[in-house]
Amino acid sequence: MIQTIDGVLYLNMLRGGAQNLNRFRTAVNDLNVFPIPDGDTGDNMFMTVNAGAVKAEENASVAVTADSAAQEMLMGARGNSGVILSRIFAGIAKGMNSADHLDTDGFITAMRTGVRESYGAVSTPVEGTILTVYREGVEKVEEKRPQSFEELFSLLLAELKESLERTPELLDVLKEAGVVDSGGAGLLYIVQGMKEALSGERIESLAMDGAAQHTPIDLNAFTADSELEFGYCTEFLLRLQNSKVDIDNFDIDGFTAWLNEVGDSVVCFKEGSIVKVHVHTKHPGDILNHCQLYGEFLTTKIENMTLQHNGSHGMQELKLKKRKPQKPYGIVTVASGDGLKELFVSLGCDVVVDGGQSMNPSAEDLIKAFDQCSAETIYVFPNNSNIVLTAQQAAQLYDNADVRIVRTKTIGEGYSAISMFDPAVGDADAVTDTLNELISGVVTGMVSRASRDVSGGAVEVVKDDYIGFVGDDIYVDEPSAEDAMIALCDKLNAGNYDILLILAGEEPSAENARKMVDTLTAKYTRSEVIMVNGDQPIYDYILILE
Repeated sequence: MIQTIDGVLYLNMLRGGAQNLNRFRTAVNDLNVFPIPDGDTGDNMFMTVNAGAVKAEENASVAVTADSAAQEMLMGARGNSGVILSRIFAGIAKGMNSADHLDTDGFITAMRTGVRESYGAVSTPVEGTILTVYREGVEKVEEKRPQSFEELFSLLLAELKESLERTPELLDVLKEAGVVDSGGAGLLYIVQGMKEALSGERIESLAMDGAAQHTPIDLNAFTADSELEFGYCTEFLLRLQNSKVDIDNFDIDGFTAWLNEVGDSVVCFKEGSIVKVHVHTKHPGDILNHCQLYGEFLTTKIENMTLQHNGSHGMQELKLKKRKPQKPYGIVTVASGDGLKELFVSLGCDVVVDGGQSMNPSAEDLIKAFDQCSAETIYVFPNNSNIVLTAQQAAQLYDNADVRIVRTKTIGEGYSAISMFDPAVGDADAVTDTLNELISGVVTGMVSRASRDVSGGAVEVVKDDYIGFVGDDIYVDEPSAEDAMIALCDKLNAGNYDILLILAGEEPSAENARKMVDTLTAKYTRSEVIMVNGDQPIYDYILILE
């Protein structure tokens, strides 16, 4: 019976969880509550947990391993479920309190911290989701106080299953769709894999695409005649020492500022008495000598970046580049489809991140976009309800600009907000408030092929028909995409609007789209009907009314 876990076993458990979810992520994807092929929860959760499983510190204490895994999950988090999952594991790491190893009581305490962190990550927590499933699982384990990890994970897994089965009772949208919560299901598969990994059999990490990854070091990339051009990627964990510094009042901001003076690409944060540092420098010895004034090293890693620049060594990591001169403001948005991207660029967007429904960008993707933007204030338009949390997390992680999130949840809201963006309205607060108020009056209709039958609602949906909907409300079911768009316009009283902007997806033919526009133009003589080739996937047509 296993009564304590160390960093090696915990990392093995994370890898087991990632691999098990990878086996079932398609099943998790298929638990989408809406009858269009937009399920990506399994993919988002896998990429999130696998980022920690692949990149976590090895052969370290359980707290260090958990902390490094949590940081990687934070950067790799995608979608709402991925963000919440990353906060669960961040809380678990936080609750470990720098322990070298943990017994079951210590791990239960850490899991309880994960509950607080995950609920705190959501402005309005919704019960019947991954939050509920995880919380109820932890509460059951707290009640029973098991003495071995085998018993702990058996109890946890059993309660997760029961809680997951209860999610349709808490959320009508799940009950109507006849499915359980997808995020809760993803968590169940992760915990199942973690339990199986308790056997102690070493589990190799998956590459970020789910395949094995082994990259040899090419020592010939830096010869006896080479010149050190890129310097060294220097990373270490520093344990602050009471004999050397006041740990509670250690000036982490001043310390980070010093690192930026002597190096670049700095990532630095403090958790308890441990300081995590990543810095690029040509003189790593100088940095190590200076840092030893404050404490002692737990781990160190110094790598010649010439090897990395030759593509022969090292995992992909977030590189915070030297800043270009910043302009007053910039705009970052998210869209999928060449036509849509061109449309947003024409409206003045600095960076259009590739993504949208079923293709949620990660926090790291957005941070890279912020770097490209190089502005003092950056306004972000997620254009999808499943990307808003990720954008908020990326904004919290980014220190080189004032990042403001405009909570656009549809392409229509994003288009309207960006087209009326006016930085002269006032300060960043006033601009953001004005844009958030503006999007409340925008109506975005969608047309997509139904992926399954749905009965019992206001509209009977037949698989492979085309449905017209706004948000979660389905208004029409028709045999063709064009018929669905015409019927949806009728339902939405489109003739009351001055402009009907329609974005054509990658599937409709040009001839069918033109005939539909002609029909709508003749029908709504007081409105201007405009068709733009958006090339977006999933949605045959997007209708924007404002």
